[in-house]
Amino acid sequence: MNARRRAHPGGAEERPLAWPGDPETLTAEAVDFEALAHVLANTCRRDGRLRRFHSLAAHAVTMSEAIEDLSGSGGEDVRGAALHALLLEASVAWLGPDAAPSRRSTPQLRRLGGKIDRAVREAAGLGAKPTSAHAELVHFVARMAESAEVRDVPGASGNAAPTVAFPPLDRRIRLIDPARAARLWLDRFNDLRKNPDTGGSVAASAPEILDEEPPDIRGARR
Repeated sequence: MNARRRAHPGGAEERPLAWPGDPETLTAEAVDFEALAHVLANTCRRDGRLRRFHSLAAHAVTMSEAIEDLSGSGGEDVRGAALHALLLEASVAWLGPDAAPSRRSTPQLRRLGGKIDRAVREAAGLGAKPTSAHAELVHFVARMAESAEVRDVPGASGNAAPTVAFPPLDRRIRLIDPARAARLWLDRFNDLRKNPDTGGSVAASAPEILDEEPPDIRGARR
């Protein structure tokens, strides 16, 4: 993977990022969570078919935080489910929107998507697969987050009926720019990865990046 040092707004150099590359050769050791945060933050939900930009990273943070809201505690079991939710669509960074778990329509996508999921989870300190309880909770919250998106994000409803069948999250969807979404995603990842014994974090801290106004999206990103 090619990486270049980039100028930081404050003048300091940022470390090179290992951008997502060939999924066939991906290992847990090669996963760069800061690079992943930026790719997800620059990838729009619903293939860009929104009137305002809403990133995969922001969506993942919403789901991850909602799991703790619904569970009412911050125990290790809840922490694991919240981390699974944060990483749910990580494979999109390597394979594009069709690699999302709900859209793996071909054997090749299912194979590569599963390989990426396992590598990312291993790198994050999770098991190869979520437990059935975690998977059910993440699925439930994902449906609620989609309903909240229809309620809050311009253009998300499309041609859907005005009444949303699945209950939306109580929290409102925040439309934020990619730089801030990347920082929030990585901060959330760091919080969930904290070692309960030492309080330390195994992930790199997000760089300070100047915020910008979220761009309008008029048509598909891809």
